[in-house]
Amino acid sequence: MHPPQQPRPLSEQPETQPPQTLLDLITGVLSLLLLSSLTVRSFVGRWQVLRSKLCSLQSSLSSISESPHWNDNSLLHNLFPSLLSTLQRLKALSDQCTLSSFTGGKLLMQSDLDMASSSLSNHLHDLDLLLRSGVLHQSNAIVLSHPGPGSDKDDLGFFIRDLFTRLQIGGIEFKKKALESLLQLLNDNEKSTPLVAKEGNVGYLISLLEVNSQPLIREQAVLAVSVLASSSEDLRKIVFEEGGLGPLLRILETGSIALKEKAAIAVEAITADPENTWAISAYGGVSVLIEACRSGSQPTQTHAVGALRNVASVEDIRMALGEEGAFPVLFQLLISGTSVAQEKAANCISILASSGEYFRALIIQEKGLPRLMHLLQDLSSSDTVEHLLRTISSLSILDSVSRILSSSTAFIIQLGEFIKHGNLILQQISACLLSKLSISDGNKRAISSCISSLVKLMESPKPVGLQEAAAQALVSLLTVRSNRKELVRDEKSVMRLVQMLDPKNEAVSKKFPLMVVTAVLGGGSGGCRKRLTAAGANKHLQRLAEIEVAGAKKALQRLAGNRLKSIFSRTWRE
Repeated sequence: MHPPQQPRPLSEQPETQPPQTLLDLITGVLSLLLLSSLTVRSFVGRWQVLRSKLCSLQSSLSSISESPHWNDNSLLHNLFPSLLSTLQRLKALSDQCTLSSFTGGKLLMQSDLDMASSSLSNHLHDLDLLLRSGVLHQSNAIVLSHPGPGSDKDDLGFFIRDLFTRLQIGGIEFKKKALESLLQLLNDNEKSTPLVAKEGNVGYLISLLEVNSQPLIREQAVLAVSVLASSSEDLRKIVFEEGGLGPLLRILETGSIALKEKAAIAVEAITADPENTWAISAYGGVSVLIEACRSGSQPTQTHAVGALRNVASVEDIRMALGEEGAFPVLFQLLISGTSVAQEKAANCISILASSGEYFRALIIQEKGLPRLMHLLQDLSSSDTVEHLLRTISSLSILDSVSRILSSSTAFIIQLGEFIKHGNLILQQISACLLSKLSISDGNKRAISSCISSLVKLMESPKPVGLQEAAAQALVSLLTVRSNRKELVRDEKSVMRLVQMLDPKNEAVSKKFPLMVVTAVLGGGSGGCRKRLTAAGANKHLQRLAEIEVAGAKKALQRLAGNRLKSIFSRTWRE
């Protein structure tokens, strides 16, 4: 019995054949293969695996032929010729394996069968993807027009499925056009990003970031991943879970300038989630980020330092920043970086300075204190200045730093200016520093103009701790006689103090105005007593003393004067 006759090879290029003709040819070869796979005498085990795949292929082709618009699908114009070539190669191999005695090289045949089997698996994957996408049920599946702003969710979802189908199973040109469409969609329609994650295949998109991808395709994929990762918390989580961080860090390390910039955006976005940030250390990413801050373009530096700031916020891995030498680079960015990079670098240093003695020692080692004090006067961004001042505040825990700050007239005057003209956060940090430093009387007199601002800050319930910081700073400044006179000469400040003493005023804890009034009266000045009495402080203090508010009795005694102190003491005991 002779084996079934093999179909005549096509003399013309398969790509030029109509889809229906190609399908008929594929079906014919497939039928012959299914028969011959039952009669092979060599490598029977391998042919059993191949027969299973051929049966799956037969089912997929049947589903395709039943789809209403499969003939219009240009992806099949590429898939069918390649599939036909694989089947024809398999048919030639089956003919050899059905001979009564195999005379060829066994290792070579095993290799040929394995390669053909692998190709067949790839074809099955592509056809399955095409069927599941639903694009074969649309007459304009591959040439869809770009969805406009008014497109509904179903149209947008279908467009995305079609786009990713082309991306995954099309040739290079299909992939390029698909990525161009994806980037246009992401740029034009912000609402599309959640649908891209739902209907598309982010994992496949990330696989295109690998070095072996075609350069233009890789570049477009990096752009798309960057947009997705930076668009929402959910999407950056998906990019991370699909394994995006490692390839992005490799691009940040070895890619072109343009790719590094986009990769840095994505890495910063991914590390904004503390649950993702730990992986930076696992990938050796801290040193990559530091080098990007040192030698990258300005956009790369700006986002790389943002990622370092995110790393600094995670206790378990922030130690790596010190070990890898982050501080010299961070201080360099403070001096020469963009305004955004300066703010992020300052924030990173601030976080580290507040994290422990190890980091504070490294900052001092880098001569960070004089740099920070100098930058306070040069930088205009309130956010950046705020971070610098927080860092200085953290460093002031060290006795050596406290002595330097206390003796610096320029720094003390700068704090006074922040209290007068800064935002609430700057005012609070400055007030805290003033209350903690051992300032000379001369420097206290130099910033007497901020006293009225401190009194006003005592009225502000937010941020938490501001009232206390302002009160303690005032108590420190009021140890100087001229400053006490400065306060009571200001009618608005006196009225504010008295109003804060009012028991009906619940916006301010009474201990703070009582601290200040006691400090004002501490020098025994008759003028200070008269002005506070005239403003109505006496009645409020009496009421506070009656309800036994701590400090009220002492303030009332001082307001009455030492000559009446014994009378008040007896009255109080009675």
